[in-house]
Amino acid sequence: MKFELITALMAFAFVSSITPGPNNLMLMASGANFGFRQTIPHMLGVALGFTLMIVLVGVGLVQIFDTFPVTYNVLRVCSITYLLYLAYKIATAAAPQDSQNSKKNKKTPFTFIQAALFQWVNPKAWTMALTAISVYSPTRSVETIVIVALIFGAINLPSVSVWTIMGQKLKAILTNNARLRAFNFTMAFLLIGSLYPVVVGSH
Repeated sequence: MKFELITALMAFAFVSSITPGPNNLMLMASGANFGFRQTIPHMLGVALGFTLMIVLVGVGLVQIFDTFPVTYNVLRVCSITYLLYLAYKIATAAAPQDSQNSKKNKKTPFTFIQAALFQWVNPKAWTMALTAISVYSPTRSVETIVIVALIFGAINLPSVSVWTIMGQKLKAILTNNARLRAFNFTMAFLLIGSLYPVVVGSH
């Protein structure tokens, strides 16, 4: 892979990783609710899960979408449905320190596995992966696919960490349940808003 192409890929990886999306909004909410340390598995799940996703998309999954376009529509519906569910959970979950909550409603941060699996129903992750492979690995050779995945993984982790840190900083402001609930509701609303390009893109 030529240096110019690697530079362009790094720029694309940074811009697409640092801008708002389901992963970053959920990490910001997690940072505010649970702090940086407890959100580390979530961050690692996002970065490593997406890196693996690029590899799997590059070595064959993209061909499924090319051959059966309807599968992308099925994925879109599943993604929208699941993200609406997550937005509802974020908006309605009570504060972790609220002792009156039942165990059923108690909030817990995403685990590594949950965050990694979430990439497969994240519309932005799919768009990023498909674009990365189509533009920066047009030959779809294993070597270039791995390079694309590794560059994305190296840039994605520090990028998403910024959102967790921002959430953690906000924790100092969210000093009571009312403020925390208002913040969670806002994050849920923004998460739903992040679906706009997906819905508009439906045909």
